[in-house]
Amino acid sequence: MPSFDVVSEVDLQEVNNAVDQANRELATRFDFRGVDASFERNDDVVSMAAEADIQLEQMLDILKAKLVKRSVDTGVLDVGEHTPSGKRLLQSVKIRQGIDSDLCKRIVKMIKEKKMKVQAAIQGEKVRVTGKKRDDLQKVMAMLKEAEIDLPLQYNNFRD
Repeated sequence: MPSFDVVSEVDLQEVNNAVDQANRELATRFDFRGVDASFERNDDVVSMAAEADIQLEQMLDILKAKLVKRSVDTGVLDVGEHTPSGKRLLQSVKIRQGIDSDLCKRIVKMIKEKKMKVQAAIQGEKVRVTGKKRDDLQKVMAMLKEAEIDLPLQYNNFRD
């Protein structure tokens, strides 16, 4: 029976590369010359440190541009608030991975409301969709792509 998984995953190696490129760009930019500003990645959080609000905003734009160049969707970013730390300002950007249970339930509900001939089941941080025909599964994929979901979704593990 054909099936596929709906997931939200981020390649953390690509994020690491984007952070490294952003740090290199900070070193070469004229407006950041002599400024104590840096990016740092720990697990799924990117920490930004700078001396002013406007510099943090510019750094966020640099980070987003580098992520887009490395094919990482910027919809996975959860930008935190500015927090002062001595003379510097800190801002953390969390990288969301996996689908939380509320969104899983919403996806299953959307599939059931369309009354398609498929079954959707929540399996941890992913939703498995099974059906008798490949066409039905492709309709589900198209419906989910059109839906207003704030998290970028990927469709993998497609089996015939």
